[in-house]
Amino acid sequence: MQSLDYRVVKQALEWLEDGRTVWLCTVLSTFGSSPREPGSLMVATAEGEHVGSLSGGCVEEDFLARLAAGDYELPAVMVRYGDPEDAPANPRIRLPCGGILHVLVERMVANDGNRDHCGQILEAMRSGEKALVRQVRLTDGVRSLENARPTGPRVVVDEREETVCIRVGAISRLILAGYSTVAEACASLAMSLGYQVVLCDPREEVTANAQLPEGIAFEPVLPSMYISAEGACTSSTAVVATTHDPKIDDLAMMAAVKTPATYIGVMGSMKTSRARAERLSRTGGLSQDEINRIRMPIGLRLGSKTPAEIALAIMADIVRVRRGRDLDEL
Repeated sequence: MQSLDYRVVKQALEWLEDGRTVWLCTVLSTFGSSPREPGSLMVATAEGEHVGSLSGGCVEEDFLARLAAGDYELPAVMVRYGDPEDAPANPRIRLPCGGILHVLVERMVANDGNRDHCGQILEAMRSGEKALVRQVRLTDGVRSLENARPTGPRVVVDEREETVCIRVGAISRLILAGYSTVAEACASLAMSLGYQVVLCDPREEVTANAQLPEGIAFEPVLPSMYISAEGACTSSTAVVATTHDPKIDDLAMMAAVKTPATYIGVMGSMKTSRARAERLSRTGGLSQDEINRIRMPIGLRLGSKTPAEIALAIMADIVRVRRGRDLDEL
């Protein structure tokens, strides 16, 4: 499944290759209720064609109307929606629950530099091998790309330097090592968060009646074999095992710690986790550093009981690590 932001960049590049000017919009920050997170993208043309979204409704309508009226001719500009200061001038823009939305609008003309810029972003998204940071200078719209660390905030605005840094590329992937009701719940939640989801399980008797959400890639192979395959795991990959079957879970962990996966976790109680750590050291030959990479027990300690609650705890922890937040910051 292609993420929405991937489709945005792909369409932007196609329009640029056709010689058309595009406006690339990036959500910088949200306050209050907003359906789109910082870093989310939308692209539009002066004719009103657009892909992606900023808020899911009124903001897009207002932006396209202003674009048709000839606004946003600067190379880069920050726009606020929902701010009380804007209310008299634009009374019809009211975000849910008094929310405020800050958006970066970049005017990109069809030249080699902009085509190359979008092409590099698209390739990073497609390959999943690395994340990039886009730096945009607000004074003149000059933009550049550099490699990013595996985790961290999606958007950083430096008002003093008048620059915006935006993490792009490397679509997040979740590999579920084995089927279980918790894995099924994780799959649904991860899909809603924009992850590419792969579930691996060779056990026909277990997966025969599995109800997997549409869009999930199912691989009827031993998870450890899939995880070990070249290119399966990148720094934007999370590997999760929830079967309680050591033949599935342990082998998956042994394979995952040999990859650049950012998040590696396996379900089980504290007692089970201690036994697994000893087993992985004794029979799996893992070093202490490799064992320390495995989050066991997996997930945030929410007191979860049901499969859906456990999945919530797991995915919340994956998002926490992906965003570079420490537990004591929660």
